[in-house]
Amino acid sequence: MSSHRADDLPGSVLDGAELVDHLERWSIGESSVVFDSGRVISVRTDRVESADGSTFHRDVVVHPGAVGIVALDDDERMLLVSQYRHPVAHRLLEPPAGLLDVAREPPHVAAARELAEEGHVRADDWRILVDPFTSPGMTDEAIRIYLARGLQAIPVAERHVGTHEEADMPVCWARLTDVVSSILAGVLHNPILVMGALACHVAAAGEGWDRLRPVDAGWPVREDLAKR
Repeated sequence: MSSHRADDLPGSVLDGAELVDHLERWSIGESSVVFDSGRVISVRTDRVESADGSTFHRDVVVHPGAVGIVALDDDERMLLVSQYRHPVAHRLLEPPAGLLDVAREPPHVAAARELAEEGHVRADDWRILVDPFTSPGMTDEAIRIYLARGLQAIPVAERHVGTHEEADMPVCWARLTDVVSSILAGVLHNPILVMGALACHVAAAGEGWDRLRPVDAGWPVREDLAKR
């Protein structure tokens, strides 16, 4: 099979400075909430007016957002929790993570709380890895994934006791390189794990931790969603 350079293929070629997502808001003729769980999510239907003047309807799963944490020890082993996930009927290996459902709680504070509650550790060094939209074709869920290092165990007597799925959520550790290999083999599936571990692996092999954003850096895309 022959290959071709991008210059010979459809579309333009972007340089690094142009690789940016841009805010663009099409008009909404009408919007109505069609389902509200009263817990985490609701669903609304928007009548969207497109740039060419046509209209169409889209269902949007409204989500409060979440944080996830790639926590590494001094040997670059990653903290994982084993959690049952009812919608997919699987027990998944995942990083500590949680919803941004506490009013006015800064995301990095929520991340530190979730790491303590689920992983039973605290961290001295925090950086931002990636800020993905999990499924932008159907939900406004935005996630910030952090890197946490300089870990210390929380004393057993002070550890959080989980409920529901979190009541049976053991902690384990695995080398980051092994986690990446298992992701590429298709046997690990949690999206925060996939995105966080791969981003962490790339950062470690490239420009290093110090080039990552600081823990309190702004989160413009989520801040814009909160204004809608």
